Amino acid sequence: MTWAELDRLVGQLAESVGRDHHLVLAITRGGLVPAGMLGYRLDLREILVAGVEFYLGGGGTHPAPIVTHFPVAELLRGRRVLVIDEVWETGETMAEVVRRVREAGGIVTTAVIHYKPGRSRVALTPDHYAAVTHGWVTYPYKAGG
Repeated sequence: MTWAELDRLVGQLAESVGRDHHLVLAITRGGLVPAGMLGYRLDLREILVAGVEFYLGGGGTHPAPIVTHFPVAELLRGRRVLVIDEVWETGETMAEVVRRVREAGGIVTTAVIHYKPGRSRVALTPDHYAAVTHGWVTYPYKAGG
């Protein structure tokens, strides 16, 4: 995927999610760049970060997502939170973040660049996605990794 393709998909996502959010919550690491891009497009300056590790470097996953850091409840309570990640594969990472935002009293909307419906292992589906894919996507900001 090129930067131009990513920009086009983020533009589609921005149109889909609309402007009815108080803040963006980016899931590390893949959601950081799309969150920043969406923040500009939606004029949202408050971008929080949820540190979550699920995929292992050599392939495979942890038994469950490991949350290494998460915003305190006071930052989320009563606020419309747009949670962004680059891809919804198993959905387990997003499901854990959604659970925590709701537990903190936030009102959640989920958004991803790519949705892989055939790989999802949770009852949830993304509220918004820019494209469906079944294969591997290499995002331009991951190309050097």
